[in-house]
Amino acid sequence: MSTAKHKLIIVESPAKARTISRFLGRGYKVEASQGHVCDLPKSQLGVDVDNDFEPKYITIRGRGDILARIRKEAKNASQIYLATDPDREGEAISWHLAHVLGIPEDNPCRIEFHEVTKTAIQNAIKHPRTIDMGRVDAQQARRALDRLVGYQISPLLWTKVKKGLSAGRVQSVATRMVVAREEEIEAFIPEEYWDVSATAAVSGTGDKKKNSFPVRLQSVDGKKTPLAGGEEANAAADRLRKAAFKVTDVRLGEKRKTPAAPFTTSSLQQEASRKLNFPTAKTMQVVQTLYEGVDLENEGTQGIVTYIRTDSVRISDEAMSALRAYIPARYGAEYLPETPNVYKGRANAQDAHEAIRPTSVERTPESIKDSLTKDQFNLYRLIYNRFIASQMAPALYDTMTAEIGGDGCVLRFYGEHKRFQGFTAVYEESTDETAASSEIRLPALEKGQKVAVTDVQAEQHFTQPPPRYTEASLVRTMEERGIGRPSTYAPTITTIIARGYVSREKKRLYPTELGRMVNTMMEDYFTDIVDMDFTAELETQLDEVETGHKDWKEILRGFYPAFASDLKVAEAEIEKVEIKDEQSDVPCDKCGAMMVYKMGRYGRFLACPNFPECRNTKPIVTYIPVPCPKCGARLMEKISTRSHRKFYGCERYPECDFVSWERPVAEKCGKCGSYMVLKIGNKGEAWHLCANENCRNKVEVARPEEGEDDA
Repeated sequence: MSTAKHKLIIVESPAKARTISRFLGRGYKVEASQGHVCDLPKSQLGVDVDNDFEPKYITIRGRGDILARIRKEAKNASQIYLATDPDREGEAISWHLAHVLGIPEDNPCRIEFHEVTKTAIQNAIKHPRTIDMGRVDAQQARRALDRLVGYQISPLLWTKVKKGLSAGRVQSVATRMVVAREEEIEAFIPEEYWDVSATAAVSGTGDKKKNSFPVRLQSVDGKKTPLAGGEEANAAADRLRKAAFKVTDVRLGEKRKTPAAPFTTSSLQQEASRKLNFPTAKTMQVVQTLYEGVDLENEGTQGIVTYIRTDSVRISDEAMSALRAYIPARYGAEYLPETPNVYKGRANAQDAHEAIRPTSVERTPESIKDSLTKDQFNLYRLIYNRFIASQMAPALYDTMTAEIGGDGCVLRFYGEHKRFQGFTAVYEESTDETAASSEIRLPALEKGQKVAVTDVQAEQHFTQPPPRYTEASLVRTMEERGIGRPSTYAPTITTIIARGYVSREKKRLYPTELGRMVNTMMEDYFTDIVDMDFTAELETQLDEVETGHKDWKEILRGFYPAFASDLKVAEAEIEKVEIKDEQSDVPCDKCGAMMVYKMGRYGRFLACPNFPECRNTKPIVTYIPVPCPKCGARLMEKISTRSHRKFYGCERYPECDFVSWERPVAEKCGKCGSYMVLKIGNKGEAWHLCANENCRNKVEVARPEEGEDDA
């Protein structure tokens, strides 16, 4: 009989188990539950609505061997530590494990850490606690709500519309948001307006081109711009061309630009979408590996970022001290503010976790680049630089606002010039609609100076509708409205795209006809489910359960009666909808039927309508108006079956093997004659770049309009 005793630590993922095993001595064993071990059954509702919503938990299919191994190790353990993730889901997993292993409720078996480092693990083991039933009950309430909604509306959609559809508490609201934005765009009526701009230079300053600066018409005879019509704008432009101008007012000032807070889950997803072109799901997949541990040269396996599901912008005292020591040593004393920068989180943010930050400020991205994949390096660099910048001094700008008058017309100049880089030496936040920088050379202007005005232009504009959501802006809006939580943003967007309710084109989200149809049905019969305020209020109630201020079943008692009533009405009144597939002009090369368009996981494709007798499918072929640089044939836009990235290849493949991940353009390189590709920068700038690695000549061009290819 074995008398060897060890301490058993149970985590969720095998990767994290391997990392932690390397930190601890021979007296410890680390096992992975691989997520939940118990859940509601898939084959039935699993929530007894006639017995005060009592949940029915079963061992998840396929987890039997895992539980048997954990039980075996637990029998020989002197102490069991449950070290699942520090959130509601992790707390619920620990609760189920404690029940399976027969651990008493008052046993301090739960340990919590927010970074997978040796120090954090050792500190956690020194401070075990009992399981937090507030978190567990908040998870039970969410799970029960989602099951009641999903398992009762989804079958209705299957029966009335088509199989494979689903409805969910959060996904239905997200779909509604995308549909509502599209309806706003369709209903939008553009309004015409005109601006008048010109180039100005102080008279008698020599080289007018070098000393010129842009101005814009601010008012004519006291009437503010913009102007309503072209006739009025052109008349104003003629007056500018004939008038004599002088500087009537100059105001000098200083602008301070402060850094953004360290990343939360939401802001990381948004910024990775903008700067790295990562979908939200990819961001979470990559950052999970950085949190659980990567094998670093000379260091072994280390978790290099803190816990990744958080809406807090707080950082620990230890991390703050290390960062404030690092900044002056690395950048200079002037880059460190006198007191730490303090950031205010969202009103309903959970402050249990820190912001997402590197676990060591000394572990620079470049120092570990060789140990990371390209995606890991790019995302880690984003997290690292944002963290460093968050505690740096503000950037300082000299600003100038000047008014130039003549013949009843007032021209305005505004400019700013960066005097001190501050945090922008490391990092600048981007936006979905990044505007061109207004930083220009400030002219030497004084009140009373005569000014020559040239290049007067009257420009017609039209008001624009609100932009379609990107994944980044949808996540931001969901967070602002209190819909979902950090762990739900990415899976929600993945689900509505996978179900075919929303399509993603050129980073923009469009509702499909199916999405519109399902949304209309939900709005007509399940008003509360798709109401943003109602959904946000449920999230607030779940927070109250976690803090112990509300009983979790009280939420279900308040929610279910009205929902059950709506369900009965919907089942009785909704008529079966027949969705006809859109027919193409492409014949099936196996049976001759005209193929139809279908929506799959990675976008639209062609399928034979005689399924299942004929299972032929084809990709939708898109050509770009650029000849193949190798043979002159047409180039096709394709999707990689392995990475699902867009690429460009010759239509004569395999006879011609030309391929490019970047979109070729018709222009040839003026230096070496090679073909060029289109590149889009983070701030909206665009250029044609030579594909020849030994040349890389670059020519600036106008950015393509939305809808054009901007690969």
